[in-house]
Amino acid sequence: MSPRNSVLEAGRTRQRIVDRGLALASVDGLEGLTIGRLATELGMSKAGVLGHFGTKEGLQLAVVDAAAEMFSREVPQRARGASPGLARLSALCEAWISYLERALLPGGCFFTAVAAEFDGRGGPVRDAIAGLDSLWRRDLGIHIRSAVAVGDLPADTDPDQLVYELFGIMLALNHSLQLHRDDRAPGRARRAVRQRLGTR
Repeated sequence: MSPRNSVLEAGRTRQRIVDRGLALASVDGLEGLTIGRLATELGMSKAGVLGHFGTKEGLQLAVVDAAAEMFSREVPQRARGASPGLARLSALCEAWISYLERALLPGGCFFTAVAAEFDGRGGPVRDAIAGLDSLWRRDLGIHIRSAVAVGDLPADTDPDQLVYELFGIMLALNHSLQLHRDDRAPGRARRAVRQRLGTR
């Protein structure tokens, strides 16, 4: 095998490990993601799995990065075509609801699960999760301020408060879908968003 093919094969193997790790962690959490379990499920040796990440923490961080890429692809990127202002904000919320509704991961929203798992801890994994959460909140705030600036939302709108309320709607949606298997929950979330944003 040529060096180039070796590098490509190593990259494919690493991606296969991360993809499986992401699905498992969405259900069992990042602490439930063990080198041994992944090795067994993928038909690899523990050393073969570990060699791609160095440590369990390295694996966890790679899975967090993969989850962020999935979220970015499924939510912000889907709303890129909408006009700035309320149309873009509404499109983001709809993409967010759709992302949860389509259950792309068996455990629902990865970040909801791991935030609860790591919120009381310290360390690089918690910092990565908190940083990505803060980045998404910041981006939503930017779109809310844009909607205010063009007159789509009232001038006295508190962007931080609206971000807080939108997060609350999505957390309730994920909870209803995962814990109660409530297929009416996406409709409720859409109504809540429309009421809060003043859209039809």
